[in-house]
Amino acid sequence: MGDPNRPVRRLWRAGMPVQVRTTALLCAVILPTATACGSDAPATEPTAAPTTMSATLPPATTPPGTVPTVDPYAGMPLIDHVGWTEAVDGPRLLVYPTQAGRHTTFPGTDERAWQEVIAQSPDADTPGMRDQFVCHWAWARLVQPDKPSWNLEPWRPAVGYQATVEARCNPGGPER
Repeated sequence: MGDPNRPVRRLWRAGMPVQVRTTALLCAVILPTATACGSDAPATEPTAAPTTMSATLPPATTPPGTVPTVDPYAGMPLIDHVGWTEAVDGPRLLVYPTQAGRHTTFPGTDERAWQEVIAQSPDADTPGMRDQFVCHWAWARLVQPDKPSWNLEPWRPAVGYQATVEARCNPGGPER
């Protein structure tokens, strides 16, 4: 058994949701070497003016690793603004999340946020763009929580969500 005076180190809490364990495992194993869903190079700013809405965020009352039962950000926008720009590979949609969008863990907010994106830019409503967005929603918020924008490119192939995640949110090649 080992030394009875030595503390036991547990990697997983009993009852921790499978999705949280999977997320933690992927972040610990795969993503430390990743460029975190795109490069850190500054993106070209879109010409559209931001529509920043100031709101006081409620205090985080849900312990990390648990799923909240009430959405503390209900009624708050999750996406501040979006804007199209041209990159070396083609068009790019820059998505700027709000602080609520960066912090919420409530189930289904990924779809709520995506609906906000396509309300601001209907041209973004393609399967490949949605997969890139959900990948950024799930992973970029963990790996680079302060990244100013999430960059989605319509020219990237629609390979499905899992392959998009495996490509670090950039199927078809790295972000340039």
